[in-house]
Amino acid sequence: MSEHLRTALDLVASQIPVLPLRAGKVPFGNCRRCADNACGGRPNMKTPGPCACPGPCHGWAAATTDPYVIGCGPWRRAWLCASAVAYHPGGAGLTVVDLDNADAIAWAREHLPATQTVPTTRGEHWLYLGTMPSANAVRPGVDIKSRMSYARWLGSGTGSKAALPDVVRALTAAKPAAPAPTTVTVPAPAGGEQCRHRTPAFLERGIAMAEQRITEATSGVHNAVYRTFLAVLSTHGRCDCLTEDHITRLFTAAQSKGESARHCTDAWGNARTRLGL
Repeated sequence: MSEHLRTALDLVASQIPVLPLRAGKVPFGNCRRCADNACGGRPNMKTPGPCACPGPCHGWAAATTDPYVIGCGPWRRAWLCASAVAYHPGGAGLTVVDLDNADAIAWAREHLPATQTVPTTRGEHWLYLGTMPSANAVRPGVDIKSRMSYARWLGSGTGSKAALPDVVRALTAAKPAAPAPTTVTVPAPAGGEQCRHRTPAFLERGIAMAEQRITEATSGVHNAVYRTFLAVLSTHGRCDCLTEDHITRLFTAAQSKGESARHCTDAWGNARTRLGL
């Protein structure tokens, strides 16, 4: 039994709905008819796709507390192949305040009541008892993960869970304006193969559409940025047409939505890894 499968079974015993994540921290589909996007839905997103399954089966909606589905059912293989375990905070009666950097942690320590804290790769998750709507970039470096969202399981952390305070609920009432983009150091462009594009206008149109896709995202900004980077690299990543200017434009669009430079770099790297670049 894999470590992730064992963790998932331990969590469902505590009635915490779980789902497997594959490379890039994105979920699997949860039924055969929707595998590989066959239903026309969007399994990389946090919202269910328009499938005709008995129940919604994409993203956060794939989370389950049924040990058969996890350990013995047809999707056991997904758990055996999983790169991480995620859970649906709202389904467990929880809200996760996702603090993405040191500045966000300092803000939380000053303004939020102490609660259960879990270290993450870039910051901390603060867990509160109670649910609320999920939202990204409610302030610089701060996301809210609760209903209709998922969070990576990174252990139980330290401390005891406090009740969800009004100051956290108020974060989604009125988002502040996104901070002005900062100067970032972008990774070297992918390349090495002959460019297959007939005119520069094809690339320009693609970059402009990618910028628009990011800036128009109203929820799930982390996922929107990753999916957009993946789409750009899948089309332009194996030739020499991408320049540092193009990558900077994409990073700047992401930062205008509250993403950090670190997340942009990580998302770009994850997209390249998935495509084998």
